[in-house]
Amino acid sequence: QVQLVESGGGLVQAGDSLRLSCLTSGLTFSNWAMGWFRQAPGKEREFVADISRLGTSTHYADSVKGRFTISRDNAKNAVSLQMSSLKPEDTAVYYCAARRPTISSTTPTDYNYWGQGTQVTVSS
Repeated sequence: QVQLVESGGGLVQAGDSLRLSCLTSGLTFSNWAMGWFRQAPGKEREFVADISRLGTSTHYADSVKGRFTISRDNAKNAVSLQMSSLKPEDTAVYYCAARRPTISSTTPTDYNYWGQGTQVTVSS
């Protein structure tokens, strides 16, 4: 059935870069908008970025704007998150998610499918 699988997380130092990838299957990828969320221990899941079906529209949380870039490759059924200038406060489990396209959404409950997450740890 529908599967979303994240990869690319790891342990890095502040100022380093990481690229997260999410490979999907079981859905017509180009029919879905995609988002990235993150959740730190003891905190609520928060919106990071999203991208429209064709990749023509993107949105970012203020906390990551200018440092993170979301992109998608519909031929590969994949969405990525390029993270640069990482900070300790970026430490979290990062999740990719899919939703039916409407207006851009930062609300987790608007997303229909979720991956299992990948850990990103940024040391000072």
